[in-house]
Amino acid sequence: MTKREAPIYKVIFLNQGQVFEMYAKQIYQSDLWGFLEIEEFVFGERTQVVVDPSEEKLKAQFEGVVRSFVPMHSIVRIDEVERLGTPKISEARGMGNVMPFPVPMPEK
Repeated sequence: MTKREAPIYKVIFLNQGQVFEMYAKQIYQSDLWGFLEIEEFVFGERTQVVVDPSEEKLKAQFEGVVRSFVPMHSIVRIDEVERLGTPKISEARGMGNVMPFPVPMPEK
């Protein structure tokens, strides 16, 4: 089995009450403390007759984005995958046991 030269990563993260499932070629820890940098988003080719509205929404939202900085506490999972899937957005239902990262409140 040979290792592919350019791996593809599936990144699942929470964003404003929604779960984003995206594919990217580059993921690494940012110089900004507490963030991951995600670059080179990968979307499916438009060879299919059926268009997924969720994927189209993601394409529009990330059009022109060179790099995204995602807070580490928003990351649900990162997988290196063998092939590209369909990027999608879904509601964060069923994520009830995922707690936000505790942030200390300033004292008054």
